[in-house]
Parts: sequence; structure tokens; C-alpha cells
Amino acid sequence: MEEQTKIYEEIDLEYCRANTNKRFVNYLIDIIVFYIILIFLGFVIELAFPGAIHYDDVDPILDRIVSLILYAIVMFAIEAAFQGKSVGKLITGTKAVNVNGETPSFLQLIARNFIRAVPFNALSAFGRPCAPWHDKWSNTYVIDEKLLALQQRKDVFFKELRGEASSAPLNEGY
Repeated sequence: MEEQTKIYEEIDLEYCRANTNKRFVNYLIDIIVFYIILIFLGFVIELAFPGAIHYDDVDPILDRIVSLILYAIVMFAIEAAFQGKSVGKLITGTKAVNVNGETPSFLQLIARNFIRAVPFNALSAFGRPCAPWHDKWSNTYVIDEKLLALQQRKDVFFKELRGEASSAPLNEGY
């Protein structure tokens, strides 16, 4: 793990940040997945306990609060299971990392997902760089894995170019 941290120390995570468009697509995919899970859970609850779910006298504020808490729990469970990736991040090739470029800790994932309930958090994602509050306050980034791979290969490329990575000269066959 120490070697991995050393590699990430040389990488500019600011350069690797996912852009606003990818973050928006992540959100759209994740919200669709959340509602599919919610509908499935509602269906299972209704099958197990007929008549348990009724919407006649639901308080809209309580409904919103429960929805935000459920969203945070579901997103936390998914990101914890897939080491910083939600379904949207899996599809778009992005992932959440801490400031050292490693998988976020348990507490960072909890904080990240419950901070999403803060009013206007979604609006904080617009701009360049894309740095919504749930990233800033949990000390995490969402990075584009292709940009991260380019950053990692850059160091290897320049070492090979200087002849540091191998003992053979670069023009050996000529």
C-alpha cells in the first residue's frame, strides 16, 4: 500500500477530476438506480405486508426527509461495496477517491453520501473544477479513471525516455 501512496503523491488529482458533464450523468444514472431499488423495496414490502404502504396522508416534508436518508444509505452501500464507485461511476469510468488518491474511508463515504442531503448541494457541482460540497466537506474527489491512467503512464514514459527504467539504450536496434 505504501508504494501505491507513493505513486499517487506524484499524480495531480486536480488534473484527474471528472468534469461537470460526467458528474451530471453519474447523478442521473444513480437517481434512476435509486428509484428502481425503491420501487422494488416497495413492491417487496407490499407483498409481505399487504396494505402497509399507502400514500393518502403522507406529509411531503417527511417524505422528502425519508427519501434523502434512504438515498444516502443506498448510495453509501453501493459506493462501499464497489470501493468508491456508484453505478453511474461504473458506467462513466469515474470513481471517488480521498485526497491521497486511495479508496475513501468508511467515514468519508458516510459523510459524502449524507452531505448530499444539504440543500443546494447539487447546484454546488456546477463550475470548473467540478467540486460539489459533498466532495469538499468529505475530503474526496471524483476522478476520471482514464485521466488517472494517463498520469500514471506519463511518469513511466518519461523515465523510459530518459533511459532510467531499463538498462538498454533507447536506440539499441539501430
